[in-house]
Amino acid sequence: MQFLDFEKPLEELYAQISKMRELGEKNKMDVRASVRELELAVEKTREELYNNLTPWQRVQLSRHPERPYTLFYIDQMCSGFTELFGDRQVADDKAMVGGMATIEGLPVMIIGQQKGVNTKQRQYRNFGMANPEGYRKALRLMKLAEKFQRPIITLIDTPGAYPGLEAEERGQGEAIARNLFEMVNLRVPVICVIIGEGASGGALGIGIGDRVAMMENTWYTVISPENCSTILWRSWDYKVQAAEQLHLTSTDMSRFGLVDDVLPEPRGGAHAAPEEMAKTLKTYLLRNIEELSKMNPDERIAKRIEKFSNMGFYQEHAEIDMNYQPEPEVKEVKEHKRHGRKRKSE
Repeated sequence: MQFLDFEKPLEELYAQISKMRELGEKNKMDVRASVRELELAVEKTREELYNNLTPWQRVQLSRHPERPYTLFYIDQMCSGFTELFGDRQVADDKAMVGGMATIEGLPVMIIGQQKGVNTKQRQYRNFGMANPEGYRKALRLMKLAEKFQRPIITLIDTPGAYPGLEAEERGQGEAIARNLFEMVNLRVPVICVIIGEGASGGALGIGIGDRVAMMENTWYTVISPENCSTILWRSWDYKVQAAEQLHLTSTDMSRFGLVDDVLPEPRGGAHAAPEEMAKTLKTYLLRNIEELSKMNPDERIAKRIEKFSNMGFYQEHAEIDMNYQPEPEVKEVKEHKRHGRKRKSE
């Protein structure tokens, strides 16, 4: 079990429980009462910590190395998953996974970013940062789902689209923009869930849906707190303040109307009880697919467009006369006389 910085009190209590059990085994003593007392202290401490999480602590939880990723949820929720590969143009992007599956007998297309569960796998998956071919592969699978009338599920977990020079040369911005345009017009139900990090266009590239949800301890915004801190303060040292100012938590996103639902996580985060979290996600997906499937495709598309068109804040000003020409400014010119000696002619 790995502990985050703010979980140090829990780490100390677990260390005491371990020592108490070792002492009981070594001296053949009954330490159950002492262990139970420490376990109650763990529950109380955990409740105090997780009832008052700061935005930065939620960011840390979203990045927890033991947090379940896309392939874990697919394995827990789906049967008959058949992964599909390649964008039919350049290559197969390992950071983006997807394929056909069934959930409780319901055929679906499920797509998501995969970070990798260890150092070697994280390098193989490029830390969940997709290249243009990853977004083009996702779009190819979405079009395939539309052809076979399968609902689409996207699981978002990325620190951003890959920012390398080669990605830009192959059209990173165009690939994401194309996905935004195409996803708005898909004629099948689309449900997007942020299961970890939701950063910038990398998340938005598979984030346009009829329902957009966030797990409780995730974040969704245009830039990571570290990069925001670097731009504004020229240092990563202000990432905590940046996380607060970005208003990036699931609570903030729900309050702004940018996401439709927030899925509660087990006490301690999704990694504390991953199977329980998978059941919560599965229930949410089935309920919303059933609801969306009853709607006419044209009605779904219209509501989808309306939802995203209404996002954001704006203020209207009085109409401006575009033909208005300001009067030229007249500057007062002062005449300066030169005073000097007259030269006598010789």
